[in-house]
Amino acid sequence: MAAVIEELDPRKCTESVEEISRLEKKTFPKHESLARSLEQEVMRKNSGLIYAKVTSEGRGGEIVGYVMYCWISSLCASITKLAVKESYRRQGLGEALMKAAIQKCRTRNVLRVCLHVDPERIPAVSLYENLGFQIEVLVASYYSVDRNAYRMYLDFDG
Repeated sequence: MAAVIEELDPRKCTESVEEISRLEKKTFPKHESLARSLEQEVMRKNSGLIYAKVTSEGRGGEIVGYVMYCWISSLCASITKLAVKESYRRQGLGEALMKAAIQKCRTRNVLRVCLHVDPERIPAVSLYENLGFQIEVLVASYYSVDRNAYRMYLDFDG
């Protein structure tokens, strides 16, 4: 499998946005999905989206994962979404996407990158910890009344 990591140019990639919207719908519960507003989200000046595309012989590329991020302020960025198609998980794509997003945030000279993750998503929590993120706090009822989140952060040296 050869995967290419690319940054989305929302003005030129209507098909890619539609493909990412389909992946978003399959990955996240309806109340957490940005599928309806994805196009508006990626057009925001303070946000970005990086995706992984795999190609196979005789077929065009297929988007199999993406990461969304935004700059909350000049000092802090946030990873808002990370999704990898189920059949492509545990192959390093999530890590590659996160590293690309972290690097993009570094170029904005932010001091911290934050994210939220469901504590029950142990592989995701492990991935973030392996990338240097630390758990800051457990946020009660973040996703829903009975679903909490860890707020995690990665600080850069100033």
